[in-house]
Amino acid sequence: MCRSRRTMQGVMAIKYIVHYGAMQLLGVFSHADLLLRHGSRIIVRTPRGQEIGTVRCEATPETLAKLDGGFIEDRIVRQVTDSDEIENRKLQQGEREKLECCKRILNEMEIAMDIVRVEHIFGGERIVIYYTAEGRVDFRELIKVLAAEFQVRVEMRQINVRDKMKLLAHVGDCGRDVCCGCYLHEAPIVSIKMAKLQRVSLDPAKISGQCGRLKCCLRYEYNCYADDK
Repeated sequence: MCRSRRTMQGVMAIKYIVHYGAMQLLGVFSHADLLLRHGSRIIVRTPRGQEIGTVRCEATPETLAKLDGGFIEDRIVRQVTDSDEIENRKLQQGEREKLECCKRILNEMEIAMDIVRVEHIFGGERIVIYYTAEGRVDFRELIKVLAAEFQVRVEMRQINVRDKMKLLAHVGDCGRDVCCGCYLHEAPIVSIKMAKLQRVSLDPAKISGQCGRLKCCLRYEYNCYADDK
């Protein structure tokens, strides 16, 4: 099996493409001697702290060429242990309580935004609050109140309607997990032209995803149809 390696303090490190975080962020992470497979659960170091990630594949020149860029590069700390999984479940269970607390505080402060989800980073020192809003929102006072309430660093992240579904939706019309919630790093560009070329029904109820936009899967076979045209 081909190995993608780079020199790190004189040691050849194996690089992997990894998904991490609620928003399915992509990164390239390395370790000197860990041999990992697709689906391996690992702890990685990111700008947000230590996080649990899932290995997708090795970072070969071919796979890296398919990425759009913008991903981070850092190191793998270790493989996830049973105690790590237990700790992660505890953090995730506490996210719902934090979400309700955020909504209550938001009501009291009368700030015009909708909090979609609270993500507690595995390292424990930061929570990320995903929200939607019409335009820009001054949330400086809100961050101070939330930081005092949770005793951790608070990061606010404004998202769009597709990102909202990535965080909330689970199963698509096909009966499988929605693509944006399980592996898509970025939403592909989809147009009504793609639906017409594939001769699918133009009924908005049938070609629209749970986000109300055109389904991402209309993009998957478009090139084949375009080539056969």
